[in-house]
Order: sequence, then C-alpha cells, then structure tokens
Amino acid sequence: MAGRPKAELVLSAAEKEQLHAWARRRKTAQALALRSRIVLECAGGAENKAVAVKLAVTRQTVSKWRARFVHMRLDGLLDAPRSGAPRTIDDARVDVVIAKTLEEQPSNATHWSTRAMAREAKLSQTAVSRIWRAFGLQPHRQETFKLSTDPLFVEKTRDIVGLYLDPPLKAMVLCVDEKSQIQALDRTQPILPLAPGVPERRTHDYQRHGTTTLFAALDIATGEVIGQLHRRHRSSEFLKFLRTIEASVPNDLDIHLVMDNYGTHKTPTIRNWFARHPRFHVHFTPTSASWLNQVERWFATLTEKQIRRGTHRSTRQLEDAIRHYLKLNNADPKPFVWTKSADDILASIERFCLRISNSGQ
Repeated sequence: MAGRPKAELVLSAAEKEQLHAWARRRKTAQALALRSRIVLECAGGAENKAVAVKLAVTRQTVSKWRARFVHMRLDGLLDAPRSGAPRTIDDARVDVVIAKTLEEQPSNATHWSTRAMAREAKLSQTAVSRIWRAFGLQPHRQETFKLSTDPLFVEKTRDIVGLYLDPPLKAMVLCVDEKSQIQALDRTQPILPLAPGVPERRTHDYQRHGTTTLFAALDIATGEVIGQLHRRHRSSEFLKFLRTIEASVPNDLDIHLVMDNYGTHKTPTIRNWFARHPRFHVHFTPTSASWLNQVERWFATLTEKQIRRGTHRSTRQLEDAIRHYLKLNNADPKPFVWTKSADDILASIERFCLRISNSGQ
C-alpha cells in the first residue's frame, strides 16, 4: 500500500551550497547539521525510511524536516525564537549600575559591594552580580603598579630581553639577586594537621628565631640555581657569592649577570672585582623593574613551596630547608620560558600609560 505522496524536493544551487556548508562546518550546531543532511539525502531521491536508517533517526523526524524545508525552504531548518519571560531590567538601568560602579563610590565605603549597589540602584543583589559578571567588573579587587622612571629603561629592557630570547654563544646567562631577611618562624602552639573537612590550623602568632639571606643565580638555559646562604647581605657577602659563581662556571664560558640596582652590587670593591674578571658582563635591570629578573619568579616559588607555611625553630633549621629545596630543584631543574619580545613589552607599557593618562585622576 503506497503512502501519502510527498511533495517534490528540488534544491537550487545556492540552497545546496548552504546546506553542504551547514552540514560540514565544525561550528554549526549539531541539530542544524543533521537537518541539513536530511534534506540533502531527500533531495538526492532517497525515501524517508532509507534516510532515517542512514542517519540513525526516526522516519517522523525525516518527514518533519522534509516538510518544513518544502514549506519554508532554508528558514524552516532554523530554530524558532524561544518564548520566555520578558526582561525586567532594561538597558538604561544596566547603564546606571555600570556608571555608578565606575564613576562613583558609596558614602560609607571606598568601593561598592553587591548589596550596597543593589540598595542604591533598587535592584536585587543577584541582578547586580549578573551585571558585574557580564561586564567584568570586580570593585572588591585592587592591584598595584609602579612604572619605572629610569631614563635608560628602553635600552636596558632591550638588552636583557635580548639575552633571554637569543643568548650569546659560549656564555652562561645568570639572573642574580638576594632574598634577604628570610625569617625563621615557629608557631606558639602545635599545628593542628589537615583532616577530612577540616583545613590545617595554626595560631596567628609566632616566635622569631633569626633571619638569613639567600644569594641565588638562576641559569636561564637549564633552570639550575647556584645558591649560597649568609646571615648578612653586605657587599662582602656578595663578593663571596661572585667567587662561588666563578668557581661553578666552566672557565671557557663568558658569564652574563642580570642584576638589579641594589647598593651592594655597585660598591667600589665589586666594580674593581668585575674589572679584574673580564669574562663577567653585568646587565642592570631598569629601576623599579625587578620583574625583568627571572630569579624573582624562582624566589616566589621558593616562598610558596618551602617558606610561607614552614615552621623553623632556628635559623640553621631554616637554612637546611632552603638547601634541601635547592638540591631538589637542581636534581630536576625546569627553566622559565620567556616569550615576550622587547617590542611587545614596550607596546604594553605604552597602552597602560595612555590608559592612566586618560583616567581623569
């Protein structure tokens, strides 16, 4: 028994091209891609049953989208707008919330909270939270910055970044600095250990047991660190560290040191020592630009993994912990990968300067 006659399905060249595009394009919604394939199979002369088997759908699905296409052509394959509750907050009220957040501050605080803004704008706290998330506003957060005023900032930046991206041949590039005043701290009462559902707990107060200073030189090529501990950080201790570097680096390699402008790095004694050791080449970072020195990032990792939550009952115990961390680091070193060129850095700083110069403050 023959079924109901089906309307003829003939595609124009433009329709065929669009259907193939929807069926193949990876970013097309999968439902639209399936509908496009159904229509293409039907246009090729296949019966609804055969199309359903080939595309693993029901005959009713094939019949529905075939009929929709015949009646509405390409528009018939698109989803109709979904019904839903109308917006209760119009664009004007959203603009008011954004303007107040950016341009005003509450009378009793330095920044807006969701509750304070909700009271001011006569909205719910949830609505304010959604608006802030949509526009990336976070009034509770604050970051710090400091721009270098070094007159040779551009030249020094290009010099140091050039060392990172294209190190010289037959040379070792070392990022050198000292982490001073590392405190040996112990809590006044025993630490309560981590337990299921309960974080580690410790007293807020502590006992000081002295300080130490870590002199470190990070090899940018391998991630290995030459480290030396001293109780003080004068130029005499720094000179001892330079001699340690000299003894640690093979004699056939030049040594390029990236250092900051700390006073102990520039005393007459240190300058004279460098003059007597010509294989040392010193590259000073711009003032207020310690982020150019990669060893600072290594210091941050040391603090996070070993010092901040550590408890040390003596300076010697603290120094032993740091030496242990140095040993582990050098057993499996991992260098930092510098990716930004000097031009990228300078362009980023230029954009930032334009922003703060136009901020109205």
